[in-house]
Amino acid sequence: MLFDLTGQTAIVTGAATGIGEAIARRLARAGAAIAVADVNFDGAAEVAQSIGGLSFPVHIDITLSDSVNAAVAEVLSRTGRIDVLVNNAGIAGRTAPVWEVTDEDWQQIIAVNMTGVFYCCRAVLPHMRARRYGRIVNIASIAGKEGNPNMCGYSATKAAVIGFTKSAGKEVATEGICVNAVAPAVVRTKILEQLTQAQVDYMTERIPMRRTGTPEEIAAVVHFLASPDAAFVTGQCYDASGGRATY
Repeated sequence: MLFDLTGQTAIVTGAATGIGEAIARRLARAGAAIAVADVNFDGAAEVAQSIGGLSFPVHIDITLSDSVNAAVAEVLSRTGRIDVLVNNAGIAGRTAPVWEVTDEDWQQIIAVNMTGVFYCCRAVLPHMRARRYGRIVNIASIAGKEGNPNMCGYSATKAAVIGFTKSAGKEVATEGICVNAVAPAVVRTKILEQLTQAQVDYMTERIPMRRTGTPEEIAAVVHFLASPDAAFVTGQCYDASGGRATY
């Protein structure tokens, strides 16, 4: 098949639900062994069992470097390799104007959406560099390009993910490792439960296709970027926005 991943191992964070689950299923169908990584281990185990094959659950708290390092070590002990990392885990945070955002709100969203991506990349890159091959796909957001009102933390951290992706991609560009991001517009997942209906309407109305995306549509873009076929693509941010983004 196109974008074949037979024999490869992929870690997908936040894979117990939503976009992460769709990505895990798509990459598994392409032949990869999937480390279904999530802080919700029971949910990860259910998804891994449902996928079957070589998939297995891994507990990970991406806000803690020790947890991330332990998860990566577990994957390496089970499969001996990590070819793909998809940094999907994230939170929307509380919907509020800047002046109502608390210290706790701010620190939590930075820890999950930004620091978690850094911890995971830092943990897998030495292995990828030693093998001179790897694909890292970071899930950003259109909010990181355009900024959504009452979502300052989410918008800021997703912008940071895009900047981090471009920087890291350049650092390993000659080592067979490609680092890219995908920026979805609003996608119908459980994360929307953290937002008000007015917030969801604001985002949907700005999509020229006039609908939300599906997890499977995002997974299709990730699949290409996670494959050997994306060998000349790095440091890029691919929009999956139904036409919302114009740059």
